[in-house]
Amino acid sequence: MDILNLIKNRRTIRKYTDEQIKIEDLNKILQAGLYAPNAGGRQGTMFVAVHNKEKTERIGRMNLAKFDRSRLLGSFVSKEQPSNIDDPTIKSGFYGAPTVIAVFAPKNFLFSIPDAFVAAENMVLEATSLGISSAIISRGEETFMSEAGENLLKEWNIPETYVCRCFVILGYCDGEYPHQKPRKDGRSLIVE
Repeated sequence: MDILNLIKNRRTIRKYTDEQIKIEDLNKILQAGLYAPNAGGRQGTMFVAVHNKEKTERIGRMNLAKFDRSRLLGSFVSKEQPSNIDDPTIKSGFYGAPTVIAVFAPKNFLFSIPDAFVAAENMVLEATSLGISSAIISRGEETFMSEAGENLLKEWNIPETYVCRCFVILGYCDGEYPHQKPRKDGRSLIVE
């Protein structure tokens, strides 16, 4: 599949089966993140892959613990793949995904957030090419703002100068793969 078709085929998935992804595929996805463009060629992002559904569920609940609904632009995301915005009964920000990659970047670096999200995008595209469903989840920093979160960071040897910027959740879509939504007009302009 060429890259544009791969991009068009990628979907944000929020319903997962219990089937775990293969460790070989996880390594390929991590490698895609390691090869993402980054500011100044610093290679400053770090990844922690959690390949254990019980642990991902625990961290997913931590991800939603401080979720602030007052900062939302709307209240509807998807009927096919409902978000915790659509359904407040969803208790895990990781939607049952059996594998989660936490994406860390330096706290006080100007390009920390872009570097993290570019790496995450590379990873979800590689996942799509492997037939693995995915989503990029925000609220990384908030997830670890608790005693349990701080303990995980210590266990994972994350430097105090780093912060979690986002997560890549991975697994296999439970149900029908969502259809492509039409693109809104007027979102691009070519100036010559």
